[in-house]
Amino acid sequence: MKYIPKYLFTLLVCTAILSSCADKQDFDQLDNLDVTPTAEASILYVETPERIINQISGINFFTQTFNFDAFSEEFFADNVLDGVITYEVENTTSKPLDITFEFLDDSGNSLDSENFSVNAAPTAILQREIAYGPAGRSLDIIRNTSAIRVSATNLGDNTSVSTLPNPTVFLRSSAKFRIRLK
Repeated sequence: MKYIPKYLFTLLVCTAILSSCADKQDFDQLDNLDVTPTAEASILYVETPERIINQISGINFFTQTFNFDAFSEEFFADNVLDGVITYEVENTTSKPLDITFEFLDDSGNSLDSENFSVNAAPTAILQREIAYGPAGRSLDIIRNTSAIRVSATNLGDNTSVSTLPNPTVFLRSSAKFRIRLK
């Protein structure tokens, strides 16, 4: 076998590399990238046993305002596209109830609310989904929310007792929003 000088071998390798097929690189592809993940999280969970409802005089047995700045966080507020808030109310007490969820701005003004009238147990779990964005309520409600107020009113008396074990009213809410990352 014949010896090929180093410089000739190097020249052949360089010629092969330079003449090989390669696509033109497009470094602007990032500009065309559209990433919109869906973020889902629990917002609120409250439970109140019937014995507590019976101990409170008057009909309004629960009012609580929760600080909630997650929606007004700059990244979320600037990039949210649309979403759904899901409310769930479960009543295993002997009390008919009226329950209100309110979204409040920094000044305590009500931006939006959802009201539930719940019969005494046994009842089905009430579930309601509220859309925000182009197909629903304004996203400005979500962007300007800084607190959530929950109020619950006993429409019955303070003496009745459920025959179910551990009668309780459960209030739950969660959110699922699409966010543009680019």
